[in-house]
Amino acid sequence: MRTRRKQPDVPAPDAPWNEIVPGLWMGGHEFRGRSGEREFAVVRGEFDLVQTLLRLPGHGPDRGVKHHVWPIPDGPLDGTQLAGVMRLAQAAGEALDEGRTVLVRCWHGYNRSGLVVAHTLVRRGHSAEEAIRLIRSRRSPWALHNELFVEYLRAGLSTARLLEELAE
Repeated sequence: MRTRRKQPDVPAPDAPWNEIVPGLWMGGHEFRGRSGEREFAVVRGEFDLVQTLLRLPGHGPDRGVKHHVWPIPDGPLDGTQLAGVMRLAQAAGEALDEGRTVLVRCWHGYNRSGLVVAHTLVRRGHSAEEAIRLIRSRRSPWALHNELFVEYLRAGLSTARLLEELAE
């Protein structure tokens, strides 16, 4: 399964991860360091729960940190993949309710992680538009530049999942 497209015109983020709302962080595996060079983001024990949408060996988290892995493409998602995104968002919300910190990550921390974080925010009472604006202001203007993911959020993930399953 192809999980990442090369997009040379999309800049790496300036930080490995950013806090979107208290306790809910969004990030990636690569970022632009202080020198301007690309660096790998390695998670150790900074978070109570790490959700990974693109797994790379050696990028953590440490043993003992709860880790959910659900590789998905940065492109069209089928019903099963959308169901997984919905489960991750539910788990993230439950962890936040318990006062735990959550990192949702993908390659740059823009699209796949943005989809999960936005759905988490929608489940917590934000509109899709509010969630998208908040993510772009806290992570990067490049966050959620995948218009298909924005459309999934605007339609609602349950609706998008139903439509994808009907199309199969």
